[in-house]
Amino acid sequence: MEFQSLLSRTIPKTIKIDLQLNGDLELAQADSSQVMQILMNLGVNARDAMPDGGTLTVQTRNEQLNEEYCRSHLGARPGIYVTLSVSDTGIGMDKQTLSHIFEPFFTTKEVGKGTGLGLAIVYGIVKQHAGYITCYSEPGHGTTFKIYFPAAEIGKDTVFPITNSAVQRGNETILLVDDDEGVRDWGKELLSSFGYTILTAVNGKEALEIYLTEKERISLVILDRIMPEMDGKQCLAEILDVDPNARVLISSGYPTKGLSGDSDGSGSSGFVEKPYDASQLLKMVRDVLDKS
Repeated sequence: MEFQSLLSRTIPKTIKIDLQLNGDLELAQADSSQVMQILMNLGVNARDAMPDGGTLTVQTRNEQLNEEYCRSHLGARPGIYVTLSVSDTGIGMDKQTLSHIFEPFFTTKEVGKGTGLGLAIVYGIVKQHAGYITCYSEPGHGTTFKIYFPAAEIGKDTVFPITNSAVQRGNETILLVDDDEGVRDWGKELLSSFGYTILTAVNGKEALEIYLTEKERISLVILDRIMPEMDGKQCLAEILDVDPNARVLISSGYPTKGLSGDSDGSGSSGFVEKPYDASQLLKMVRDVLDKS
């Protein structure tokens, strides 16, 4: 891959490049040279975020954004997209920094080590392609940029609603745990519309308190991996200590190869990537709940 060849000349050997490329992508109307510019800018940023080495992951896939998601995410439009994710295992960013990253000349680098234009250029290219870009990051836990390019065959105003015939409904109680209010609200709205009763928590500590009180009626926990107070890994361990048979889906904004149950040996029932794909989330919830 040309990107890998170019980037390998600019990053140290202590950084591994991991390509997770879907071989069956939809066609997207995108200028290849500008896509390369996006990859190089994000790759160099990732390099600088990993001074002691790490892993740079580039992932492509087809994804669908539906009306429910777009209502709570400014700038997103329903449709089929080809997505490009660039993730690092570096120092990460806090929410204050995240709120400024696409502003021209904003930089966290030392004087003389960055113009502050790289991410502004990336943002401009994405918008020129009528696309959408998100950034997910936590201090000490790395960063993921995810870019959505509209699929060429699909009109940008096309809507793909989820129908009751496509996904089985339920009536169980689910505990949804995430420190992002938008994620909680969207997830609660989606799952409630398919018959589930939803309890919510903003961090692992609150989730554990709710679980200890309501464990008899909670059939499934959807647990964000990185949160303040108590993170998802610790909360999962505490829940399984209370009930080794508890069903828990781990969620994260960081791409992973493991979408199957207990992919990291933690005892989870599965992994779901954020931002949620509504159909995938609903299917996974039903699959986990229906397991004996």
